[in-house]
Amino acid sequence: MDTFDAAVVGAGPAGITAALYLVRSGRSVILFEKLTPGGQVLLTDAMENYPGFPKGIKGWELADAFNAHLEGLAVTRSTADVTGIAGQAGAFELATSAGPVGAKTVVVASGARHRQLGLEGEDRLRGRGVSYCAICDGNFFRGLPVAVVGGGNSALEESLYLSKIVSKLYLVHRRDEFRGAGVYQDRIRQCPNVELVLSSTVESLNGDPDLKSVTVKSRKDGSTRELAVDGLFVFVGTLPNAEFVPEACARDKGGFLVTDVEMRTSVPGIFAAGDVRSKLCRQVVTAAGDGATAAQAANLLLEELHA
Repeated sequence: MDTFDAAVVGAGPAGITAALYLVRSGRSVILFEKLTPGGQVLLTDAMENYPGFPKGIKGWELADAFNAHLEGLAVTRSTADVTGIAGQAGAFELATSAGPVGAKTVVVASGARHRQLGLEGEDRLRGRGVSYCAICDGNFFRGLPVAVVGGGNSALEESLYLSKIVSKLYLVHRRDEFRGAGVYQDRIRQCPNVELVLSSTVESLNGDPDLKSVTVKSRKDGSTRELAVDGLFVFVGTLPNAEFVPEACARDKGGFLVTDVEMRTSVPGIFAAGDVRSKLCRQVVTAAGDGATAAQAANLLLEELHA
């Protein structure tokens, strides 16, 4: 079994930054990523709030730049799926789809995934009208009517992107006011093809084999309305990718890993960084900061272990 000073699980901004800092400190590092490096940055059309790019930068361009920073460095890459972590600081064993891997410390940077609405037919209609990624699937609905569900930054950002290519967009939100940034709210209200459907929830998905409409219900008077749409984009929060993390690691009520300011979880030797961590702000810039902090804390622990 190969053993490394640090195993980093996830190659989004947090994981890549952690691996970068660790390997530059002279540590042996294995970086796990079963998909494409970059994480959810790849699903973002344009980044307008990442420092250093006042005119914005495409999500995929930033992801490529992050990944390129590791080129030429002695980071072992693995596309294996990590399914469990056992052991203790200085002697962890990661169960993976390619066999066990040893690590003295672990940085969990596995991110989060989109939460579903939980409606009947949602899984069946995924890829047949229901989507959780406007950048991935928006072009399939060019010139067609769609609906977006959500009220945070993701819902507003993706609605702005979609409004440029669809014929009509219904933005459904369960509250009277959005939770997203004011600048996005101002822009969305100025889009002529966007209709706000506030204080409403999606009650049913209609169509077989493809989505044909959604039924929305007013939370104020209970009335229902059917919206004829070819696509429904869901942005109602996220769930942490932390099923493989030991139960001994403390979690918040949403299942996100609780850490201290140095990214240490409740299990010594296991650190968490990025969207998988319990925190208020989940942005690329905070993920990168988490990764750097976790790496420094892991390096300090390795020194204490004389590893």
